This record gives sequence, structure tokens and C-alpha cells, in this order.
Amino acid sequence: MDNIYLLMIVALVALAIADLVVGVSNDAVNFLNSAIGSKAIPFKGILIIASLGIFIGAVFSSGMMEVARKGIFVPGEFYFDEIMIIFMAVMITDILLLDFFNTIGLPTSTTVSIVFELLGAAVIMALIKIGNNDAETISSLSKYINTEKAVEIIVGILLSVVIAFTVGAIVQYLSRLIFTFHIEQKMKYFGAIFGGIALTAISYFIFMKGLKSTPFYSTFKGVVESNTALIIGISFIIWTVFSQLFMMVTKKSILIIVIAVGSFSLALAFAGNDLVNFIGVPMAAYHSYIDWSTSGIDPSAYAMTSLEKAVPAEPFLLFAAGAIMVLTLWFSKKARTVSDTEIDLARQGDGHEKFSPNMLSRFLVKTSTYIATYFDHILPKSMQEKIDKRFEKPVIELPKHKAYEMPAFDMIRASINLVVAGILIATATSMKLPLSTTYVTFMVAMGTSLADRAWGRESAVYRVAGVLNVIGGWFFTAFVAFTAAGTLTYLIYIGRGTMIAVLLLLAILLLVRNYISHKNKAKLKLNKTGLKKTESKTVQGIIQESAENISNVVSRSNKIYTDMLRGLAKQDTKKLKKSKKGVTKLNEEVEELRDNLFYFIKNLDDTSVRGSNFYIIILGYLTDIAQSLEFISKASYKHVNNNHKALRFNQIKDLQEVDRHLEGLLNEIEDIFDKKEFERIGQVLNRKEEIYASLSNKIEKQIARTRTEESSPKNTTLYFSLLLETKDLVKALMNLMEEYHSSYKKA
Repeated sequence: MDNIYLLMIVALVALAIADLVVGVSNDAVNFLNSAIGSKAIPFKGILIIASLGIFIGAVFSSGMMEVARKGIFVPGEFYFDEIMIIFMAVMITDILLLDFFNTIGLPTSTTVSIVFELLGAAVIMALIKIGNNDAETISSLSKYINTEKAVEIIVGILLSVVIAFTVGAIVQYLSRLIFTFHIEQKMKYFGAIFGGIALTAISYFIFMKGLKSTPFYSTFKGVVESNTALIIGISFIIWTVFSQLFMMVTKKSILIIVIAVGSFSLALAFAGNDLVNFIGVPMAAYHSYIDWSTSGIDPSAYAMTSLEKAVPAEPFLLFAAGAIMVLTLWFSKKARTVSDTEIDLARQGDGHEKFSPNMLSRFLVKTSTYIATYFDHILPKSMQEKIDKRFEKPVIELPKHKAYEMPAFDMIRASINLVVAGILIATATSMKLPLSTTYVTFMVAMGTSLADRAWGRESAVYRVAGVLNVIGGWFFTAFVAFTAAGTLTYLIYIGRGTMIAVLLLLAILLLVRNYISHKNKAKLKLNKTGLKKTESKTVQGIIQESAENISNVVSRSNKIYTDMLRGLAKQDTKKLKKSKKGVTKLNEEVEELRDNLFYFIKNLDDTSVRGSNFYIIILGYLTDIAQSLEFISKASYKHVNNNHKALRFNQIKDLQEVDRHLEGLLNEIEDIFDKKEFERIGQVLNRKEEIYASLSNKIEKQIARTRTEESSPKNTTLYFSLLLETKDLVKALMNLMEEYHSSYKKA
């Protein structure tokens, strides 16, 4: 029986390593995004700076494990076997929950995850104990759980979200009024002062948050806390002089140093304080096992009062944890996915929006617009014009294919993100208020984005929806962490060793599945088979580049149409559903090309404006093709999914004949556009009447069948819909061919 606890320790160590990986992948967003988004520092340089911060913070993070040991529950009220069940349930839940958020690319809080998992597991275990004890009732729960701490954490979360967003927005707005978007000239006069303030704030943050949990802090704690104002004043003078000298000697902006030091400080604080979220529970379990194994007492009778004592973490374990975190930072693809989400929401320019608008985001944007309009009427027009001038963005001419090289936002906003986040975290730490570093850094970034007018009328509804999704995910984290950890605690309590083995196997399978799913999504992003934005500035170039898109659409349409008819013939909902997904993806890609139309027209040469008319018409026909396929796929799936009668043999036979004719036509069109042999388009156009006649013949045959032998109104409706929509599909194809043929001859 004793061996099971040793095996549990081994399993917890393995889970701790995996949790470090998924935890860093999630929390890297906190300290990487400002530097990545501003492109102030090369990406490898950012990783080196962050790696140093993480490693130093991890190695010197002794004594920060008390949250896992006694922060949420009262350990002396639980026995060793109960504590081990709680810890096992918490770790399995934590790794699965964080990996889920990493896979979908949303940042969440590792602090909130671990706290609510500990709370959920401890509550269920306490209820089990109360249920087994006739002398106790539900009111006895407060004996087992630190309810005051739990309430304090929840309030801290809500306050940190609102305060971080508001402060970030106000500071960014004032900074932009001072520096404008033309920061080069302003930095000559105000750069040293700004650098002094920013670097002083970051330095203070490093001491108050990053190094507070280190064993060295106690040696200078008294000096720091009794001379805080003096230290801040001296730091400001030193950093201001340094900033001025740096700009004079290097001729570079001090903002580069601010961003580098800020990224280092947040990475240091993350490792020094959030490491408990990943290894605190396994280390508490290990110490519990050591205490119990030397006691000689039965595991179900050994009270865990030893967890109430402060125990420093082993240096070797901290060193190993730091190394794993650094390696994860360099090699984790999921860390990039989570970072992309925040950078996209904070991006200054337009682009593809990841989130779809919802009712709440529309309401908030409309309300904000009305409020802004109201203030416009109150403020004098001259003041409005002055303010608007401060927010005028410089026009930067870049070749279209190099648009991706532009930073998502400038260095002023990146610096404000880091400084404000650092000050808020340091302030909360000094006041002993609980908060999540993820929540603070994310909401500061969103606040600065709003103040910087990055959320314009074109993008606001999408960005607000994204922020709401992330915030909703945070509360979902708390609820799921509590519920899942509690459920697993009960299951392990019932099934013991067998249930632990089953849950560990399930966790491994889910992690592998999520890894494969994320890898496949990453491959799809790199997949070159998607529709490409046209970058040419001449009619001839547009004709050549659009040929690839035509070939792509025709090839995919051919496969989708054939698969749909096969699925319909075999009543195969899986195949029909897959075809429906293919049509949806095609529709989205065509829609993205249409969204890019504004930039395409702006990019054209004055002598090639005729090309925009051709491109617009081509996109219109591609949209018609995608919409026809969408109608056919939805109608077919709905018919089979509703379990209506299958199509009759004659109907299927006729549709297969249509498919053969259409397949031959589409193969020929694809070949023409692949080889760019546009002179062959005339041969395709000559077959137009033949295909129309074939479809009309099928319609007439069905009319005759309906009058004499057809008995299913649903079949008849579906069949006519398929034929008529196929006719529209062919019509859109032929119109596209005619437009291409005509424009090619003119060009």
C-alpha cells in the first residue's frame, strides 16, 4: 500500500515538468508581447533577455511555495492520504486546463487556476470528511477552508481587471498627447525624463515584486522599506542622467532600454512568483511524503500539520525548473499562439480579425460611440482639432509584401504597457493584495490600445469581442478549475490507485490530442494552398496572379461537389459535414480577399486603375461560386441529418451524370489556369450551351417523374434545389471565363 504514495510522487513530478511547459507557454504573453509587438528588439534578443529574467527569478524564488501548502485550506485538518488525493487531482486538472487554453490561443491566469483547483479539491475532500462524521455539518466547512483568503482573491481579480484597464488607458492617452505618434522629435526634449520615470518604476518593481521572495531580500528589507522615497528619488536622478547619456552617445531612443529592462523585470517576477503555480503542489506533496514516511503512522491517521511550517525549496529543483522554463520559452509553438492573440487585439493597424463580433460587443461599441459623439458636442471645436492632431499617425509607404514587417504598435505604447503593469503589480504586492500578473498585463495592453485609438470604427467590434472572450475565459477558468478538481478528487477518493492510473492515461491522451490539433492548425496557417492576396499593380500582373486563385477555387469546388453528391447518395452525414466545413473555409478565404479590396485599389498604379474593375468582377464571381456550393452543402446535409428519405436511384444516377460533366469541365478549367494557357478559354465557353441543356433536361425529367411516380415532397424539393443551384454555379463559372477571356485579349 505504501508504494502507491511513492508512485503518486513520481507521477506528480512528471506532471510538474509538463505543467512547467504548458504554464510558460501561457504566461510568456505577460513579458514578451510589448517587445514583440513594438519590434524594438530582435526576436532572439527578446528571448535572451526574458530567459535571463526567468532563470534568475526561478533560481532565487525560495520560500514562495506557501500558497500551495496552506494558503487555501487548513492542512492540519486533513490526513496524509487525503492531502495526496487533493494534490493529485489539482495537478491533473491544472495541466489539462492550461493546455486547453494554450491550444485555443487564449491567455489565462495560472495563479487563478491553481488557487481555484486547490479550493475545489479541498472543498470536496472536506465535504467527504463532513459526510463521514456525524458530529459535523455543512457549517463545519470553514474549519477546513481558508474562506477569507478565497474571497480576497476573487475580489482582487475583479478589481485588477478594471483598474489595470482604466490606468493603462489614462496613462497612454496622456503620453500620446505629450509625445504624439511622431516621437523622434519629442524624445530629444522629453526622452531623458521619460526614461528616468520609466526605469525608476521598473527598478522599484524588480525590488518589490521580482526579488521580494528571494532569500536575499531579508538582508536589505529594512533599508528598502524605511527609505522608499529616498531610493526612488536617487534612482530617478541616476536613470535620467543615464537616459540622456545613452541617447547622446548611441543616437538611439532610450525606449529600447526601457522595453528591454521592462521585459526582464516582468520575466523575473513571473518566475519568482508564479513558479509556485507549477511546482508548488508537487513540492508540498514531496515534503508531505517525507514527513509521513518517517512517522510510522497510518496514512489515514497522520494529520498534515507539518505543511503549516515554512519550508524553503531545494536549490537543485529550482535550478531544474528554471532550465525547463527557459527551454520552453525558446521552443514552444503554443507560446507564440497565445502571444499572437494579444498582439492582434492591440495592433494599431487593420488586418484579419481573429474574433467574431457578438451582441455584447456591438452594444458596447454603439454605446461608446454615442458617448464619444456627446463629448464631441461639448468640447470646443478648436480643442477637438488640437487633440486629433496629436493622434495623427505618420504615413509610412511600404511595399505590400512587406506589410508584415511593420510593428503592431510603437515603442511608446510598449513602454507604457511594461511600466504601468510593473507599477500596478508592485503596488498591489506592497499592499498585500492578491492579483494575477496575466490579468494585469493583458488589461493594461487593452487599455493602452483603446486610448491609442487602435480600436477604430473598422475594428472596434471585433477587438471588443476578443477582449470579452478572453475575460470570459478567465471566469470560465475559475469555474472549471474548481469543478474539475473537485470532481477528480471525488473520483480518486472512490477509485484510489486504479482511478489515478485511468486519469493519468486520459491526461496523456488529451495532451497528445491537443498537441496534434495545434500542430495541424499551425500547418494550415503555413499552407500555401489557400487563396492569395493579389499584389500586382498592373492589369497583366493581376490576370497572371489571379489565375492561381481561380485554379485553387475550381479544384476545391470540384472535390467539394463530388464529395457532397457521394455523401448524399450514401446518406453519409460525416462526409457531408466535412464538405460543409470545406465550403465554409473557402467562403472565409474569398471574404478575406474582398476585405483586402480597399488596400488593393489604393496600391494600384494610376495607369492601371482598369485592373481594379477586373479584379472586383472576378471576386464577385468567386463569391457566387462559393455561395452556390454553400447552398448545396447546407441543403444536402440538412436533408440527410433530418433523416428524410434517400434520393431515388434515378435521381442519384442523373446527379452522377451531372457530376461527371461538371468534373470534366472543372478539370479543363483548372488545367488552363495552372498552365496559364488563357487562349484555351474559348474552347470552354463553346461547351456552355451543352451543359445548360443537360441540366435543363434533368429538370424536365424530374418534372415528369413528379407528375407520375414521385411520392416524397422533400426529395423533390432537394433535387430541384441541387439542379438549379448547380446551374447557377455553372453560370458563375462561365461568366468568370468570359470576363477573363475578354480582359486577357485586351491586355
